[in-house]
Amino acid sequence: MNWTLEVVPVPVTDLDRAKEFYGAKCGFTIDLDTELAPGTRLVQATPPGSRCSITLMSGMPPMPGTKATSPGTLHGLQLCVTDIEAARAELLGRGVDVSPVRHVGETGWEDGKGGTWNSFMTFEDPDGNGWVVQEAPSELSER
Repeated sequence: MNWTLEVVPVPVTDLDRAKEFYGAKCGFTIDLDTELAPGTRLVQATPPGSRCSITLMSGMPPMPGTKATSPGTLHGLQLCVTDIEAARAELLGRGVDVSPVRHVGETGWEDGKGGTWNSFMTFEDPDGNGWVVQEAPSELSER
């Protein structure tokens, strides 16, 4: 049996602002924007080529057995791309404030691309939730 990661909740304060950021600026597909009940809304977005989506919610109680997460406290979500420089240029072109490409070198984090699996950049959404983008040597289906 496969266990697939399908949806990651991302805590935000303003759903419309977050929807604009992830859809228009990051290029995620907005799969769903629905009001489940009065005052309860859900927006689901999927990164290009990903089988896992993010869910932006307002008015939802925490799931049983979980703790509520405050907007801006989610860090380290990671996306993989096969061309980090092209991905950075695309994000910058869409107005996302993204870090330079960096790699882990002999003295710690250094600017520029590294070897295989060793090129990264970061960005944050308007609430401060942090993302890492890593360059992969090939598409997931080829690994």
